[in-house]
Amino acid sequence: MSIRLNTARPTRLAIYLNPIHLGRYLWQYRQLIYQFTQRQVLARYRGSYLGVIWSFITPLMMLLVYTFVFSVVFQARWEQTAADSHAEFALTLFAGLIAFNVFSEVITAAPQVIVNQPNLVKRVVFPLEILPISLLGSALVNSFISLIILILGMACLLKPLSWTIILLPLIYLPLILLTLGLAWFLASLGVFMRDIGPILGVVMQMLFFLTPIFYPISAIPPNLRWALYLNPLTFMVNHFRRVILWGQTPDWLEWFVMTLLSAVVCLLGYSWFMKSKKTFADVV
Repeated sequence: MSIRLNTARPTRLAIYLNPIHLGRYLWQYRQLIYQFTQRQVLARYRGSYLGVIWSFITPLMMLLVYTFVFSVVFQARWEQTAADSHAEFALTLFAGLIAFNVFSEVITAAPQVIVNQPNLVKRVVFPLEILPISLLGSALVNSFISLIILILGMACLLKPLSWTIILLPLIYLPLILLTLGLAWFLASLGVFMRDIGPILGVVMQMLFFLTPIFYPISAIPPNLRWALYLNPLTFMVNHFRRVILWGQTPDWLEWFVMTLLSAVVCLLGYSWFMKSKKTFADVV
């Protein structure tokens, strides 16, 4: 009796869910990703007199406003900072904003990233999946600029830079994976649901205040803190502060769980995008 071996090739979905395939695929288009990321960064300030200098001015202006409102008016404080130090409060606030702004910037722009490029969808054989990546790349460039401002602020306060800052790439990792996975999903969804943008605007405003950017978790009643921990940005914001400002190592169990969940979201978002992109030309 002969035994027939199953030599069928893996399905497309199984390939898309393979992280090794994803890594090789993105490496193949690394030059194109770099070019579109550069275009995103330059397009942000094209036509303005100050150009990329706005990347420094804008976060500084918002930082001053937020610091005044929350540290002077609402008297918010962190246990790790001096009670009367508005400058230390500003640094703590700014570190949280760096993480949140990466997520917010990409997520709010993702639904329009495909529909704004109809020529690429209809006329050219083009890897559309790199467009959300270029959004993320642009947001990361802005976050690095903000990070430089934060480090300069610490130097001005004579606040020593801890060795734990070398762990910052590990904290960026789950943020990048989660943001990219959701960006792929929303970029695809935005092709079919054009009103997803206004909905996301409201959602991001809610997340802005439901993330401990301006207040510590300890300020929330203990019976309600579980709601903040359901928000993945809570982990990102707190761990940015831990490794940059407070000289603390990450909570490794939290980091592992968050990175694993973010990787799952990334692969699912990529799979969704790749399976649905064949219909984009019929809709755009």
